[in-house]
Amino acid sequence: MGNSDAFAEVIREHQGLLYKVSAIYTNNEQDREDLFQEIVYQLWKYFDSFRNESKISTWMYRVAMNTAITHLKKSKRIPKSEPIKESLVSMAEGTDDLFQERVRLLHRQIEKMNSLEKGIMLLLLEGKSYQEISEITGLNTSNVGTRISRIKEKLRKNMVKS
Repeated sequence: MGNSDAFAEVIREHQGLLYKVSAIYTNNEQDREDLFQEIVYQLWKYFDSFRNESKISTWMYRVAMNTAITHLKKSKRIPKSEPIKESLVSMAEGTDDLFQERVRLLHRQIEKMNSLEKGIMLLLLEGKSYQEISEITGLNTSNVGTRISRIKEKLRKNMVKS
């Protein structure tokens, strides 16, 4: 399998994580598409430098999140908080209205966070361990734990107010 074939396969296998990162750092479809394309470009640009020192998904999250944050800084566009579309909120069928409203409220609170906090929450909600979050963000593991505790406390306070 050639390098471009290998790259295409990696993108196909992990496109979900790229969409999630694109969605959390943008607030409209055009920006999401632009960011997704920029992330794919950056992954292609650095694909040869991936050395299998971490899982490919960890490397991809790191590139995607760094690209998203850089993209926001370059364009000086800070996403405004707006309700997350139903298509972005994956909820199990048959859940009650109260649960669905709490999930929407949680997503609205996450939208208000700074770039690093959003990324940490995305990774935490994806089930990543503190070690994996550390590898992706470049923070040490204890700093990840401290930030997660602060984020959770902020969410608790804001969820009670809402």
